[in-house]
Amino acid sequence: MVKSISVLGCTGSIGRQTIAVAEHIGMPVVALTANRKIDLLEEQARRLHPRFVAVYDEQAAKQFKIAVADTDIQVDSGIEGLIRAATMEETDCVVTAVSGAVGLKPTLAAIDGKKRIALANKETLVCAGDIVMARAAEKGAEIVPVDSEHSAIFQCLMGRAKGALRKILLTGSG
Repeated sequence: MVKSISVLGCTGSIGRQTIAVAEHIGMPVVALTANRKIDLLEEQARRLHPRFVAVYDEQAAKQFKIAVADTDIQVDSGIEGLIRAATMEETDCVVTAVSGAVGLKPTLAAIDGKKRIALANKETLVCAGDIVMARAAEKGAEIVPVDSEHSAIFQCLMGRAKGALRKILLTGSG
């Protein structure tokens, strides 16, 4: 049972939907990350009261830190900030909804921390799927796909014996 989450990519579509669900069920959000949309990030941070926020873009991080100076929110930046958000001790589940290969290092860090990973960042698996999945198996971390087609396939495969299918063809929309 997930008790708290970190949302990497909180200002994007999946991140916003994740936050809406977390608020609806009363789940604490320990950490948030964003790239540059600090106005929306500030609104989310003031509403959710996370312990930690990371802004990937260094300049935007400086602006965000000033904007939330009246709070006790810890702020960091860059890839180090994303990794810290993914490995917060209080976090049970890391929602990885950042865009691009930038999601790889935080996902691997979350795996090393034995977190449950709700993966919406397809590029992580495209770039290093064998490494990511092997490390998850080794560490005992669970990866659950949460983005549209990938989640649908995951749900269809539930209950099937491992290796029951040889191949799945998935078309891309982008």
